Parts: sequence; C-alpha cells; structure tokens
Amino acid sequence: MLALRLLNVVAPAYFLCISLVTFVLQLFLFLPSMREDPTATPLFSPAVLHGALFLFLSANALGNYILVIQNSPDDLGTCQGTSSQRSQCPPPSTHFCRVCSRVTLRHDHHCFFTGNCIGSRNMRNFILFCLYTSLACLYSMVAGVAYISAVLSISFAHPLAFLTLLPTSISQFFSGAVLGSDMFVILMLYLWFAVGLACAGFCCHQLLLILRGQTRYQVRKGVAVRARPWRKNLQEVFGKRWLLGLLVPMFNVGTESAKQQDK
Repeated sequence: MLALRLLNVVAPAYFLCISLVTFVLQLFLFLPSMREDPTATPLFSPAVLHGALFLFLSANALGNYILVIQNSPDDLGTCQGTSSQRSQCPPPSTHFCRVCSRVTLRHDHHCFFTGNCIGSRNMRNFILFCLYTSLACLYSMVAGVAYISAVLSISFAHPLAFLTLLPTSISQFFSGAVLGSDMFVILMLYLWFAVGLACAGFCCHQLLLILRGQTRYQVRKGVAVRARPWRKNLQEVFGKRWLLGLLVPMFNVGTESAKQQDK
C-alpha cells in the first residue's frame, strides 16, 4: 500500500515534468526554427500556425487534467457502514479504492497519473485528457522530427529511419558528432511516441467500454450490465453539449443523469 501511495505522488509529478519539458522545447527550439521562412506571411507563418495548434492541444490536455482532479467521484460514505447500509449501494456501480480510501460511484479505475479515481463525474474529462495528450505528444514528435531532420540533415523518407535513429545517434553522441541538446530531443521523440500511442490506445479502449455501457471494474469482475442503445451510453458520459466540451475544457454535463440512473 505504501508503494501505491508513493506512486500516486510520483506519477503526477512525472507527467507535469514531461509537460514542462515539452513546452520548453516547443518554445525555445521548435518555434524559433520555423521563423526562418521568408516567403510566409506573418499571420500564416509556420511558427504562428504551429504555436496556435500546440497551444490548443496542450491547453485542452492540461485543462481536462485539472478537471479530472477537481471533479472527483462522489464519496459514498454510507457504503462503509453496516451491512444494511452497504446494501443500499448498487454493487455494479460502486467500489472501494484502497489508495483513495473511499467508495466511489460507477468506479472505473484509479489513475495514478492524476492521483484520483475515475468515475461517473470525471470520465468525460479523463477521456478528453487522454485524447489531447495523445495528440499533443504525437504532434510534438512530428515537430521534433522536422527539427532533427533540419539540424542533423537526416532524411526520414525510409520507413526504418526512425527506428534506427536512436542507436545511430547514441554512437554519434559519444563520438562528439551530435550535441547534447540534439540527443535530448531525440530521446524525447521516442518518449512522445510511446506516451502518444499509449494514451490513444487507452482512449479507444475507454470509448469502447462506454459504447457497451460498462466500466473497467465491471469487466474485470465479470459484472453483467443491462443492454442499452449506444447513443444513450455516450450521452450519459459526454452529455448533450459534447461538441462544446470537445473544444473547451468544461465540467461533465451528464453527471446528474448518471447519478439518477445509478440510484
């Protein structure tokens, strides 16, 4: 239990450090390298377009990250009492988290990167956090590849060029042909690629469970759920104003309906 609580502190700090490093690299390396195009107009220059797109992706990722933490699942304290009190809580929708030390409604899982449980109130923010984190990481990887290609005169036309970049760069780094800053960017390329793919896969998995009207906890325990139309399952999580929530970080508008259906 001590290791889990320690991980609950280290994982958010790890995510915030990666976010800070990504922002610094974008601001001081990638954006200045895009200002050297004299043919582009100031309004539609690559630096301005790149900065606006990265700001949109990162703002949505960090905004939904904060909302996941602030919009914590309900603590059903009555479920921790006598057997008669615990019987009032529907077993398919509740679970006691040992890390958070509370019983949450429609528990899905505990996310160590946010240090919080994921349930009915913050599920939509969590999915959007995974989505925009994946897009921000993959977009940063593309910008980093363009930067490395220009600085080191490396062509990525061959499909295996990215896979052989790391071992080749390591040997050149120890021989003095690659600077330390460029080597750090190359390492970040693989980290962005791994985090981006992981978040994309996790986001797709969560969306599939939502379409089925299930949570990860229910699947793990083999709990059967009632069959409902997939549109209703989506609306329960994303609400009626799903498009606005997709563009701007906001609280889960489907919380109240989810509560009423679980009671």
